[in-house]
Amino acid sequence: MKNTFGQNISVTIYGESHGEAIGVVLDGLAPGIPVDPDFIRDQLTLRRPAGKISTARQEPDPFRILSGVYENHTTGTPISIMIPNTQTRSKDYTATRALARPGHADYTAYCKYHGFEDFRGGGHFSGRITAGLVAGGAIAISALRAKNILIGTHIRNCGGIMDRDFENLESDIMNLNQKAFAVLDENKAEAIYQKMTETAEKGDSIGGILETAILNMPAGVGEPWFDTIEGMLSHALFSIPAIKGVQFGNAFDRVTSCPGSEYNDPFRMGADNQIITETNHNAGINGGITNGMPIVFQCAVKPTPSIYQTQNTVNFLEKQNAVLQIQGRHDPAIIHRARVVVDSMTALVLCDILAGRYGTDWLAESVN
Repeated sequence: MKNTFGQNISVTIYGESHGEAIGVVLDGLAPGIPVDPDFIRDQLTLRRPAGKISTARQEPDPFRILSGVYENHTTGTPISIMIPNTQTRSKDYTATRALARPGHADYTAYCKYHGFEDFRGGGHFSGRITAGLVAGGAIAISALRAKNILIGTHIRNCGGIMDRDFENLESDIMNLNQKAFAVLDENKAEAIYQKMTETAEKGDSIGGILETAILNMPAGVGEPWFDTIEGMLSHALFSIPAIKGVQFGNAFDRVTSCPGSEYNDPFRMGADNQIITETNHNAGINGGITNGMPIVFQCAVKPTPSIYQTQNTVNFLEKQNAVLQIQGRHDPAIIHRARVVVDSMTALVLCDILAGRYGTDWLAESVN
């Protein structure tokens, strides 16, 4: 029963969708890192539902920092951030308590927790829990930016509508981080939004692919074999609800279709005596260790399992077949809300790995 991730900087999440509160505890962050409450609010806003393409449950997320921060700087002790739940409607779930919603964790949670789990709104398995990750991740993102390490994510594909590729990484990342709907091509943004709206009107849901770029990670970070950069990031990314696949670089696109002479990234000398590669098919990673080039990966986000169409299921208490048509408030798409969760989780993992490489005080050195 573990809800903690990280070795040097650990992240613990707690709470249930319809419980009193959810939250996060960060332990291991160096003292002296600036904490901007307004930036935390802004990041939580990016995760918050909005309009016809999101759930009608509107949580204002008035977070409270309970410990570990004094005068807007980390103290070096555990940081606890609590976010109350204020818009619960638990009666929507009472009648379907024993019906396994397809694509959800209702049945597996029952198997693991023997019926003692809080099933309302998905309980501890709800995407609502990611609000804590975003609040904690905001502190990690700020610490990385102070070291000029930038993270940005866009909707790469939704319903077959493709956004453009990253071009100028720094400006693209800065642009994305100012957008509520993270698409690089504004024309595609309108088309994707319309696709989500049409799907919602049918009582169905839609998924897609998020693409993330990390800029200015120093070379030599990561471990061979079991704690590779890809392994640590994948471990954390797969913990985000709805993430069903992770690809680094263009692995699935090119690994099976081109020879090594085309897939290899030739090394060259760049500006300021810096070693670079001509291409970046390996996504800035060799042998599980960063080589200084941008880290680029994609996450497959499945369609939201809560749909308003009739579906076959079982009553797992009575051991009988059943039919389910859900009620309540649900997202027809979560990919646009999930991008800030991916950014946040990525930042938390990078802080953990960098603290292991350079020491726990390294993240605060540039700001003291």
